[in-house]
Amino acid sequence: MGKNKMARFADNETLPNVFQPTREEALSQYHLKGKWRSEVFKNENPIVLELGCGKGEYSVGLAKSFPEKNFIGIDIKGARFWFGATEAINENLTNVAFLRTQIELVECFFEENEVDEIWITFPDPQIKYRRTKHRMTHPDFLKRYAKILKDDGIMHLKTDSEFLHGYTLGLLQGLGHEILFANHDIYGAPEFDPDTPLLREIKTYYEQLFSAKGKTITYIKFKIN
Repeated sequence: MGKNKMARFADNETLPNVFQPTREEALSQYHLKGKWRSEVFKNENPIVLELGCGKGEYSVGLAKSFPEKNFIGIDIKGARFWFGATEAINENLTNVAFLRTQIELVECFFEENEVDEIWITFPDPQIKYRRTKHRMTHPDFLKRYAKILKDDGIMHLKTDSEFLHGYTLGLLQGLGHEILFANHDIYGAPEFDPDTPLLREIKTYYEQLFSAKGKTITYIKFKIN
């Protein structure tokens, strides 16, 4: 493991906006479950999650633009979201935090109806059939999200994978979930979702890489019924 990565891990231990529970803490009653607003953000504003947040560009970008909302970036790779966490500290953003954990444990950290919105940004599409259950829009994951989302909660999927885009659309239609908006090329088509500000403006590290390679960026906004 590189020295920079080790230094970031150590630094994360000191950052007030980073939470790194053990698996044992997750599987027991995590102390912030149901209390993110009162104990972390000190307000009653909506909570928005970014799952698989990487370096945290989306979480930080949204937090800058929407001070009336609280954002939590979630990823297992703490050395990556260190970048977003330190940027948030340096810019005095008090409405964004980062949680180091596996996505399949997300329901261990939030109570029912605690979350208003969820973003999934550029996840691994897990194309091989034997990896189907690991896709972040697989029905098992959707059930987890449904447990913590409010009844009118919104889901977003932004990906460069036409495969994952198509898989998710078909799955949502088959399960009877409500598709609010879908576009297979948000930069190439003139139309986009006017109710999702900054869909084009905020670009993650991976989005910039994929776009430079000529890959189209797709988007789906939906509700889990």
